[in-house]
This record gives sequence, structure tokens and C-alpha cells, in this order.
Amino acid sequence: MVPVYNEEQNIVPLFEAIHETISALDLRYEVLLVDDGSTDSTFQNAADLARRYPEVRAIRFRRNYGQTAAMAAGIDLAKGEVLVTMDGDLQNDPADIPRFLEEIENGNDIVVGWRYDRKDKLISRKVPSRIANWLIGKVTGLPIRDNGCSLKAFRANVIKQIPLYSEMHRFIPAMASLAGPRLTEIKVNHHARQFGESKYGLSRVYKVLLDLLTIKTIVGFAARPSTWFILIAVPALVLSMLMLTGSFYDVIVLDRSFSTPVAGVGVLFGALGLFLVMAGMFAELVYKTGDNRVEKLSMLTARSLYSGEVSYLDESEKKRV
Repeated sequence: MVPVYNEEQNIVPLFEAIHETISALDLRYEVLLVDDGSTDSTFQNAADLARRYPEVRAIRFRRNYGQTAAMAAGIDLAKGEVLVTMDGDLQNDPADIPRFLEEIENGNDIVVGWRYDRKDKLISRKVPSRIANWLIGKVTGLPIRDNGCSLKAFRANVIKQIPLYSEMHRFIPAMASLAGPRLTEIKVNHHARQFGESKYGLSRVYKVLLDLLTIKTIVGFAARPSTWFILIAVPALVLSMLMLTGSFYDVIVLDRSFSTPVAGVGVLFGALGLFLVMAGMFAELVYKTGDNRVEKLSMLTARSLYSGEVSYLDESEKKRV
């Protein structure tokens, strides 16, 4: 599955390289080319490939939604038991695909590529990537060297259960860790971009940081939701106790007038703390006894990013999907 955006010069040689590699393996396969609202002839080239090769499916967004939404659409529509994702800029090497399939055959659920000899600019790409990978490893506890590498392989029954939004495609291993999959990382080739312009830069750093915070909350919250609610409730309960104790101490011990504002704020903090504790207990109950409706709802929410915005090659292709 390949998300593409303004890659008119890359899409044909990329497919030819994929086709040459996988044809030698004697496997049934399909190549999903997901056009993320390109403004050049990317989709026209993809559509031409789909007409010439039955293995190709061309999918188009009516406008640009971003790489994560394009990947989510391709994952949702893919039919195979094993999904391989990669970028459409010819920097990932399709010749590495057989090694990913071997690792899946060895029992792994997710195989992550590591661009150990990366051919990108140092300041704008390599340095931010290294910092981000270090932070992601510290926060998620998954020591992956290259979370940003799009060349990955997944068992379909694992990846299709992971909701994706914002820039979450780089955090798929962390999100999947909730289900305890077997994961490995392998070295892959990386080539310098020959055609077109990179869609990444320093402007995405703040999005990655926000998504990292979200991932940490989701991963930690999913295991013991009541613990997180109680941790948030403790400061409110402590403040409430101090304010109410101080108010009654002034009246009983120091014989001062009762401080209504202080006591009122204390009551509000106490009510907030009790509400958070009850919310935590309710969340724990839903998590322990639920039937995955929350998970299905989150998936539907993520899919709404592109719902109604996907165009297929033709009506027969739409029926086949």
C-alpha cells in the first residue's frame, strides 16, 4: 500500500520495481496506490497503471488530508493477509519487501524498517528524526530506531484494529503494543530523492510532539484508567481538605469568622475530586466488562477523516472493493 502526493514522476518506476520484486516470489498480491489529493498528474498515472495491471487499485482523495489518512484508507480497503506500506518517493527500496515477508512468516506481527544509512538532509531531516525517535522510545518504552520509516509490514488482523489520525502513522507500533504483538526491526536500503520535493520538514515537529503526548495517555490509560483518574483527583482532594480544614480551624480554634469563599472553593475542589474518582471507576468498569464498542467507535471516528472523500478508478472497481 503506497500513499502518494504529487509524485507524478515516481509512481510508474515505483510500481515497476514493486512488480518486478513480488512477481519473482510467485505470490498473489495487490498494489494500492492512494492519491492524497495530488494537484499534478499523479492520479492519472496511477489510473493508467490500474487499467494495464489487474494487481493495481487506484484510490483518490478529493483533497489533501495527509499521509496518515491516506494510509488509513489503504489499510481499510486492503484485502491481503499481510500489508506492506511504503512511501511513494522511491526512497524506500521495494527489493527489501521479501525480507519483510520472511519476518512475518517467522511469526512476527509487525516488521519495522530502519533506514540505517539514510540519504536525507542532516539539519532538516536527520537531526529532528533522531531526537523524535529518542523521545518516542523513552515515552512509549519501544526502542525502535526509526519510527518515521514508512516501509513496514503488518498482519492485517493487527493493523486493521489500530485507529489512525493526525500524524499517528509513525506511532503504529506504539498503538499496537496494547495488543501485545510480536515486533521486530530490520535494516533497509534508503535512496536519495530523485524527482519531486519532500513533503516533510521542521513544521511537523509540533504535531509529532502533540501526538506523542496523546499516545502516552492512550497507552497508559488503556491498562488502568482508574489509576489515571485518581492521580488527577488527588491534588483536588488535597486542596479541598486543606481549605475546609483551615476554615473550620479558624472558627473552632482561633474564634474567627467563618470564611465562606475559602470553604466554598474547598467544596468545589472536593466535588471535582469525587467526580474524577467516580469517572475512573466507571472507565474501569467499561474497560473490564465492555465488548469493544469503544474500540469500534474510535475506529469509526478515525475513518471519518476520509469517509465520503474517496474516489475509485471506475464504477466496476468500486463494486469490486
